Amino acid sequence: MIAKSDFMTNTTNDIHHPGWIKVFVRLMKLRVIVLLQITAICAILVHDLLARHDLIDIDRSWGDTLAASLITVVGGTLSAGGSNAINMWFDADIDQHMRRTQNRPVPLGHISARGALIFGLIIAILGSTLFLLVSWKAAFWSFFSVFFYVVIYTIWLKRRTPQNIVIGGIAGSTPPLIGWAVAATDYTNNANPFDLGSAIPWMLFALIFLWTPPHFWALALYRSGEYAKADVPMMNEVKGAEHTIFQSKIYCVLLLMLGSVPCFWPESGLPLLWAFIAGGLTIWYAASVWSIDPHEPFDINGRMPKAAKSFFRSLYYLGWMFLLLVLVCVIPPESLGYFGPLSQN
Repeated sequence: MIAKSDFMTNTTNDIHHPGWIKVFVRLMKLRVIVLLQITAICAILVHDLLARHDLIDIDRSWGDTLAASLITVVGGTLSAGGSNAINMWFDADIDQHMRRTQNRPVPLGHISARGALIFGLIIAILGSTLFLLVSWKAAFWSFFSVFFYVVIYTIWLKRRTPQNIVIGGIAGSTPPLIGWAVAATDYTNNANPFDLGSAIPWMLFALIFLWTPPHFWALALYRSGEYAKADVPMMNEVKGAEHTIFQSKIYCVLLLMLGSVPCFWPESGLPLLWAFIAGGLTIWYAASVWSIDPHEPFDINGRMPKAAKSFFRSLYYLGWMFLLLVLVCVIPPESLGYFGPLSQN
């Protein structure tokens, strides 16, 4: 039995305690999880739309799509939320030193670090196990994501190398793999977890992976000095703002190259129209990265305004990249003509 003292701290003030529901929601960081779940659902929709256009040899009803989406949202929210809660257990000693994290439940004394760990472990295991009801591959990638985020990123890399967010970004890139695996379970039930029956989920994985460094480094630049105060070797604190911006530009170029995949790899399964849309969106996002000025005067809070603009634009960029891919896949390939899948032309 879990004792109440495992969750409470000596500094907890019941008068100011927001209630356990709010505490658990904040531990899970649900607002952050929303974007990840959108990418997973979009992967399911892309898979099922391509199946309806006979580009994938399987029959999928809208009931199948809804069921896959529901279990992916529930399982993904629990597993990712559990990972976030465990992260707050391990980072309890540094969260109190950064303005961005000092209002989390553990620093505020609303729950003990041990309580955050117990809660995180329970829902992370529950969420990943839930995927076993439909796809062992989805469960595999969910457990992999939890392990990678908690052990590899949070415990091992975060406080040791400025490449922490680059390598750690692998964990946050798995939702499209999980969503696709749930939808594709009827024809990918072999022993290889990397075989998802298509290159598309792996390109979506690569999209999030390449997006993560410039997205997070913009936040780190905006919050300049906070990670150094907490002794976390973020890229901008170790290599400086100019080097960080240069690295971010490299990832923007890689994102542009990834979007052009349909132009030179017809077997990818993506329509040519997607290359033009992805290219335009990436140039729009990259413009915000190029506009970051390392010598820009900080605002009254000691932050870099143009870096903040790039950070928020990155959120819209990733969301629109996935949503517009779904809209492109709604269109029957024969209606796209030259802009359809090149392997079909």
